[in-house]
Amino acid sequence: MGVLPARDGVPDWAAVDTCIAQWGPGRLLVGLPYNMNGSDTTTTAACRAFGEKLARRSGLPVAYVDERLTSNAAYDELRDERRSGARARRIRPEDIDANAARLILLTWMGTP
Repeated sequence: MGVLPARDGVPDWAAVDTCIAQWGPGRLLVGLPYNMNGSDTTTTAACRAFGEKLARRSGLPVAYVDERLTSNAAYDELRDERRSGARARRIRPEDIDANAARLILLTWMGTP
């Protein structure tokens, strides 16, 4: 399963539940958007609320990860792949989201 879009800011909880049931994780990660100076953005509180609801629904611990610049880095990686020929198709928003999620996971794992 790839990116799970939200509709009007509401996650597809059935799809989220299905992913958790299929993958059986021991912890869930939620990216927190911050401004470059470390202050909250207009969506940081909503992301925290999502994480809290996710923890309640799943019964799993949720770790929060600073996601500053992950979308930019994700796009840059995909653009470089496209330019090199390693990526044939155009870059879609969901490709950027999926790659940003990978980068958030790597950040949480402490992998550069």
